[in-house]
Amino acid sequence: IRLALAAICSIGVFTQWSAPVFSQTAPAQAAHIGEGGLPQFAKDPAWPRVPAKWKMGFGSAVAVDARGHVWILSRPHTVPQSTGSGQKSTAAPPVMEFDNDGNFIQAWGGESGPGYQWPSNEHGITVDSKGFVWIVGNADGKRNNPANLPNDNQVLKFTKNGNFVMAIGKSGQTGSNKTEVLRGATGLSYSPSTNEIFVSDGYGNNRIMVYDADTGKFKRMWGAYGNKPLDMDQRPPVEPSKPNELCPMVCGIWSTYQQFSLPHDIKISNDGLAYVADRGNKRVQVFTPDGKFVAEQFIGVDSKYYLQARSVAFSPDPAQRFLYVAGSPDVYVLNRRTLEVLGSFNIGSPQGDPPGHLVNVDREGNFYAVQAELSGADGHSGGAGAYKFTFKGYTPKVSCPPCAST
Repeated sequence: IRLALAAICSIGVFTQWSAPVFSQTAPAQAAHIGEGGLPQFAKDPAWPRVPAKWKMGFGSAVAVDARGHVWILSRPHTVPQSTGSGQKSTAAPPVMEFDNDGNFIQAWGGESGPGYQWPSNEHGITVDSKGFVWIVGNADGKRNNPANLPNDNQVLKFTKNGNFVMAIGKSGQTGSNKTEVLRGATGLSYSPSTNEIFVSDGYGNNRIMVYDADTGKFKRMWGAYGNKPLDMDQRPPVEPSKPNELCPMVCGIWSTYQQFSLPHDIKISNDGLAYVADRGNKRVQVFTPDGKFVAEQFIGVDSKYYLQARSVAFSPDPAQRFLYVAGSPDVYVLNRRTLEVLGSFNIGSPQGDPPGHLVNVDREGNFYAVQAELSGADGHSGGAGAYKFTFKGYTPKVSCPPCAST
């Protein structure tokens, strides 16, 4: 089901929330645009509490486990070796666990071991319902490779204490559209109903990969619209844009969007649908677990900032009424079932790189984001760490009209 182009091209005009009026009564269902009833947040300046002996590198990803603990994956190589005063900085381990209040629990990772290579450039993390921690990196050749290691071609599985369990793939491989070769993987999501791990294999291969979570056996893969993913040299030439008064940036050039362009994140909803943040195409696409295309929505197509549709997350209610889509500098709030864009909220200044690289939500509805640098993993771009935006209730809900429904 493709959404109306008029709806697609109106994204980005929504009012941002500045002085919210909170109401703790949750809406029965996601409202239409203009009806209110949307979640509100306030940044927690004291979260997280990183031990004083460490400095957290650029945040890359955030996960929430079944206990509500928050896991941050950061990049130690982005921490400068010394401060302005000449004191040496000690980088925090790349995997850090905190409770909901931001209290430090444990940290580990950063070293390779028998059977696996620790990623040169940490990118994605998830914690499955069995308590295993999954990690991917996106180093590919000399790109995104601060440790100058062989390519990050592996999906790594650990216990919560950091004990190595399994690696899918082998580091140092080259090649693209092969089932055994990841290339610049970005995000992961676990499906408890099928016991499968879904991977957005984004920077090089532009596809979704699915593996058995116990054995690591390859199950299936797909590209945009459920198409066969094509290597870059196999893709047809891009047709020139056809001007369209309603939507000059997207409409009329659908043939250029038949493949993913850097799928940057994937999440599996409670009802088993796969939501893919296709960053390069500024859109979210929805699939069945088998890769059948369901729907799509474009995000921030009129924004001057190219980092849109970077990550997705769901509200914690059983129906997961709201879908959050991270952009720069805004996070868009969608009706998850219809993909109608309901509003947005700001999580940081567009200068530098706002903290929306990969995002998540805990069971209390609090929103988490991390910040990764714009200019590569060099440690000189500014900004670091992880951020919590505390859920503060809902905006007042009004009847429609005057809402503007799509």
